[in-house]
Amino acid sequence: QVQLVESGGGLVQAGGSLRLSCAASGRFFSISTMAWYRQAPGMQRDLVARVGSGDSTNYADSVKGRFTISRDNAKNTVYLQMNSLKPEDTAIYYCYTYAKTGYTSSWSTYWGQGTQVTVSS
Repeated sequence: QVQLVESGGGLVQAGGSLRLSCAASGRFFSISTMAWYRQAPGMQRDLVARVGSGDSTNYADSVKGRFTISRDNAKNTVYLQMNSLKPEDTAIYYCYTYAKTGYTSSWSTYWGQGTQVTVSS
C-alpha cells in the first residue's frame, strides 16, 4: 500500500505564497506520475499540476506562471510552490500518485487526505 501525507496548507492573503509537500510512504515498487488536484466547495476535483517520472510537467491554465510543481525522487516527495495566490485558489488540495506495489502488480492510483488552502482578499 502507498500512503500520501500532505502538509503546508493554511491561510494566506491574496498575493502571498504557500508551499505544499506530499510524501509517499509504505510499500511500493515504483512511482510514476505525481500530481496535485484541488476541490472547492460544491465543485468537482480538478487537476492543478502534474509531474511525470521524467520530470515533464503540466499545469492548469489558471495556475500557469504562478504555481510550480517539482519532485524529489530520493524522498518520494512532490512539492507545489504557489505564488501570487488569489481568492479563487481557495480549495482543498489533494496529492495524487500512480504507483505499483510490486514488480508484477498493477498500477493503481492513490490519494492523500487533502490539505486546506484559504486565500483571503
